[in-house]
Amino acid sequence: MPVKILSVDDELDLELLLTQYFRRKIRKGEYEFHFAHNGLEALTMLLKEKDFDIILSDINMPEMDGLSLLTKINEMQNPALKCIMVSAYGDMGNIRQAMNNGAFDFATKPIDLDDLSLTIEKAIEQINYIKAMQKEHIQLESIKGDLAVAREIQQAILPRIFPPFPENAHQLDIAAMMNSAKDVGGDFYDFFRIDDEHIGFVIADVSGKGVPAAIFMAVCRTLIRATGIRGVNSAECISYSNNLLVEESVNSMFVTVFYGIYNLKTGEINYTNAGHNPPYVLKADGSLQKLPFSNNVIAGIVEGYHYTEETFTLEHGDMLLLYTDGVTEAIDNECNEYGEERLEALLKSTPLSSCQQMIDLVKADVKVFAEDAEQSDDITLLAIKRL
Repeated sequence: MPVKILSVDDELDLELLLTQYFRRKIRKGEYEFHFAHNGLEALTMLLKEKDFDIILSDINMPEMDGLSLLTKINEMQNPALKCIMVSAYGDMGNIRQAMNNGAFDFATKPIDLDDLSLTIEKAIEQINYIKAMQKEHIQLESIKGDLAVAREIQQAILPRIFPPFPENAHQLDIAAMMNSAKDVGGDFYDFFRIDDEHIGFVIADVSGKGVPAAIFMAVCRTLIRATGIRGVNSAECISYSNNLLVEESVNSMFVTVFYGIYNLKTGEINYTNAGHNPPYVLKADGSLQKLPFSNNVIAGIVEGYHYTEETFTLEHGDMLLLYTDGVTEAIDNECNEYGEERLEALLKSTPLSSCQQMIDLVKADVKVFAEDAEQSDDITLLAIKRL
């Protein structure tokens, strides 16, 4: 596209002078000149055509002078529109006022066209830079909007209605939350009914952050849910999901997973831990137990790996608390980590309450510890209590 230049001057000779001097650039389609003979005529043209790049304006003109025109142009708030003011050499007062009012540069009469050409080229450089920044800003705003929608979609696919199984509310209390470090995250939790006696639940942490992790997170959740709902045991569910994730993995992405199957009648939990943080069991008598570390590898790396499973039983009043490393690895302003010791001390000193109260307590304690430090990782918590 040619650079559109509007020359505003009541001296008609200037029109011929400019078109003759810049004839080559005009023929090549680099410059496109338009002409007005006073500020009012120029303003009318500017209102009709919004794509002018440079205004070359005399200061002293009838009907509307150049300084008044400059004021009107400033009201348009178009940083990519540059004004070059022209006046007699002795009119430095008006020239200085024009520069103070936002003119890009000035030229004095009689006009040195070689110098004017350099001034126009300098203005074009600034215009191109500003337009590039405006284009990037529009693109960033578009991306920001897309991320906001993606965040809503990601939150929507996670269970958010509590209690999730009203018909079993007298047997089981469940609560969960996920707070991503960026617009979208790689952590997720889920729970679903397998049959009348069994509830599947999962917490996981995908490698990386942002959009790639969020996409991989959605794939992982879908695979585990679709496999688990068939009623297979936890080891078979994770083994099968792992093989599919290895096939679909891009850039060697992986996921740590804790998947459990809860028996509503007995309180027994059959679980497989694929490299995830061992959860805590808050006993009804006030003691705290940490489940043993698993020798299973993280999911999405080794194809054909056979995962092992374990079992334990939640007694009446016991609570299982699962979390991602965004909790224990949360940092304060001095880069100190929240740590497992602080989490365990909090759990030991807290009377057993509802799952939601426990999650709110941990979340609040992490926030107090981190103060105003930027959240470095996704924070996810899931609690299950046998009533």
